[in-house]
Amino acid sequence: MGKTYERIDGRLRAFIEAQPLFFTATAPLAADGTVNLSPKGLKGSFAVLDELTVAYLDFAGSNAETIAHLRENGRITLMWCAFQGPPTIVRVHGRGEPVFRDDPRFPELLARFPDIDPGAHGLRAVIVVTAELVRDTCGYAVPFMSYDSERDLHARRFAREDDESLNTYFTKKEHVATSLDGLPGLPLPLPPSTV
Repeated sequence: MGKTYERIDGRLRAFIEAQPLFFTATAPLAADGTVNLSPKGLKGSFAVLDELTVAYLDFAGSNAETIAHLRENGRITLMWCAFQGPPTIVRVHGRGEPVFRDDPRFPELLARFPDIDPGAHGLRAVIVVTAELVRDTCGYAVPFMSYDSERDLHARRFAREDDESLNTYFTKKEHVATSLDGLPGLPLPLPPSTV
């Protein structure tokens, strides 16, 4: 049934890079804290950096739970499901870190996503995840679903924003600077874009 892998390479890497959708799960340390589960899409916004490190682009949105949880404790799980082909589920359990736009590593990380126009999506950070446990399991109960196309709504919504208007948008949202549980979220004002 399930298998543990020492690294993300070969068939495993090809599988996760081919998926148009993945999920992230994080939680605060508090026992009564809010667990967060988020879908992530947008072709070209995920990259395998090396055999134990992956990254994805964190775009503008109405909250920043993942960022808040990673800033507090770093725990994260990423999950991919096969909706076509053989039934497979892959999970990467690890430690994550939001790399913000004013971090010296940001430009080099951003270069790993050549097919994305970061200005069109209100890019906030690059989330870098170091794998501690990589496993696959069967996806026998996951239904077949077809992938039709990318949605263009996110780019259409945020392409008209600049750093000043993004700051205004984030400031108005209740759970961007602070998480649902009161943890520090996205640092505001947003550092200027260098891209």
